[in-house]
Amino acid sequence: MTTHPLFDIAGRTALVTGSSRGIGHALARGLVEAGCTVVLNGRDQEALDKAAAGLGGAEAGVHTAAFDVTDGPAVAAGIADVEERVGPLDILVNNAGMQNRAPLVEFTDEAWRQIVDTNLTSAFLVGRETARRMTARGHGKIVNICSLQSEVVRPGIAPYAATKGALKMLTKGMCADWGPYGIQVNGVGPGYIETELTRPLVEDEQFSTWVRGRTPAGRWGRTEDLIGALLYLASPAADFVSGQVLYVDGGMTSVL
Repeated sequence: MTTHPLFDIAGRTALVTGSSRGIGHALARGLVEAGCTVVLNGRDQEALDKAAAGLGGAEAGVHTAAFDVTDGPAVAAGIADVEERVGPLDILVNNAGMQNRAPLVEFTDEAWRQIVDTNLTSAFLVGRETARRMTARGHGKIVNICSLQSEVVRPGIAPYAATKGALKMLTKGMCADWGPYGIQVNGVGPGYIETELTRPLVEDEQFSTWVRGRTPAGRWGRTEDLIGALLYLASPAADFVSGQVLYVDGGMTSVL
């Protein structure tokens, strides 16, 4: 079977933040399999090296860039290094994120700042630095990894939902500012996805029963369920799609 050329992204260069494990690693794998040169990002060089080796390493066009996405000067230096060492970025996936569950009245100032910096400020910093170069070239794709919680929330995760709701609106703002320069900015909104970080929730039978019952698809999502959405939004097929969030949640946001 021949793939339609609108979905062909072979030869493009992509940066995926927070990609040494979990959803970010799966998305990076999808881009590698689609023929992209991929740069993995995180703060732990050893973890990045291991993740890169698992995707085939340099022979498969996989590179690493260790820098803190919440630190403005580090982001500027990191993006400059990537473009000099690997090449101009065609695709940016802002995936770096974290969760911190606690009752809102017990949530500390430090924990609040940490989750805002990791989930929201990082997308602004990396997006801004990358867009400076993309706008000059007149093209680019930015995909922000939002969440089911960009729309709805459960008790105990209000700060997380606040950051993901803000990321949805940042996605729309990036679309408004950078669309005239040939950049499409969209989001992917994962539902409940089984990863090593969500393993305790998956193993909680009461919670898993709730997830399966609440999701029309009747199951937890898998990281590979997210790849198709990313490949579409990163491809020429989505050249007139911008400012949107594509929810990959088994239908959960559509039902009561």
